[in-house]
Amino acid sequence: MGDGPVYGLDDGVTVGVEEEFLLVDAETRRTVPRAAAVLARAPEAGVDLTPGGGLYGELLTAQVEAATGTCTTLDALRDQLCDGRRRLAVAADAEGARLISSGTAVLPGDAVPVAPGERFAEIAERYAGVVADYQACGCHVHTGVADRETAIAVVNHLRPWLPTLVALAGNSPFDHGRDSGYQSWRMLDQARFPGSGVPPWFPSAAAYDRQVARLVEAGALIDERMSFWLARPSPRLPTVEVRAGDAATTVDEAVLQAALVRALIRTALSDLRRGREAPAVDDQLCAAATWTAARYGLDGPGVHPVEERAVPATRLLREMLDRVRPALEASGDLARVRAVLAWLARHGSGALRQRAAAAYGLGAVVDVLAEQTAGPCREDVTEVP
Repeated sequence: MGDGPVYGLDDGVTVGVEEEFLLVDAETRRTVPRAAAVLARAPEAGVDLTPGGGLYGELLTAQVEAATGTCTTLDALRDQLCDGRRRLAVAADAEGARLISSGTAVLPGDAVPVAPGERFAEIAERYAGVVADYQACGCHVHTGVADRETAIAVVNHLRPWLPTLVALAGNSPFDHGRDSGYQSWRMLDQARFPGSGVPPWFPSAAAYDRQVARLVEAGALIDERMSFWLARPSPRLPTVEVRAGDAATTVDEAVLQAALVRALIRTALSDLRRGREAPAVDDQLCAAATWTAARYGLDGPGVHPVEERAVPATRLLREMLDRVRPALEASGDLARVRAVLAWLARHGSGALRQRAAAAYGLGAVVDVLAEQTAGPCREDVTEVP
């Protein structure tokens, strides 16, 4: 066998999701450092998680995470996402807290301590004020790509589409009591870290590793496991990890992100098999596209990274859907994706729904988030909570 990429039979098939959540006090609706207590109770909240999944703490003690196991169908993924949300919500309730899925905290509150542990302490020391109140939560999608050379080539193909995923998933308009004016303030929070946004184009896994090593040596990253790019080969799993989306309020919006990411990766794999290289897109145009997506979501202009000009964000979404339609049809996911997109077209993005709830006060925003985060997980995806 030659030295080129080796495409495994399972490449682009398996999918898993890591969801980050905030814990808010049931009375004040402000974030509270109760992650340890909630996680200690969580095993009593339901049946064991599917092997490979789990419930975890995060950087700050007001955050918790639910990770699914490895799935091959969106139905199985949805079931596991629901299970993780239910378990955490029940445990939070027992601790006088509520679980919310939002990219940022809605209300201001007291400073939340960093979680215990040597690595978290080093991160807090290194990044100082950037970390001090970084209550930002994302929806991270993993898709199986076993060969690292292939994973790097796939990420190159993903680069033009990452801003559109940001725009679709905007769910963080509020920043500690103020309306930021953005659909995804989380993207602005994340941009304060070095090396965030759309990753550079890399010719090989070795080139990627050299760049990460240089950033570690320069002091910008703590170690090789840490990077802030929106897509990367996972440092611990045989997957490509995409971290473009804000934490999704409803479980079906999280499933939508997973479906689209997996379809983009399967499409990239198909292109690679046919010898099609990733389009060349300028780093600064990618940065502009990401900022514009965070600012306007799908309700305004976008930046076309290939054409290098402003276009309606909805056009970029249509182009992405046209690109991945064959992959969605092959996996049987096209109808589900269309159903959730139709629901979003009627009811608005997470950011728009938060702003609508804010007409009744920011406390009402938190209440709506809590209800939709831990609401009943129904089988019919057209009935998104």
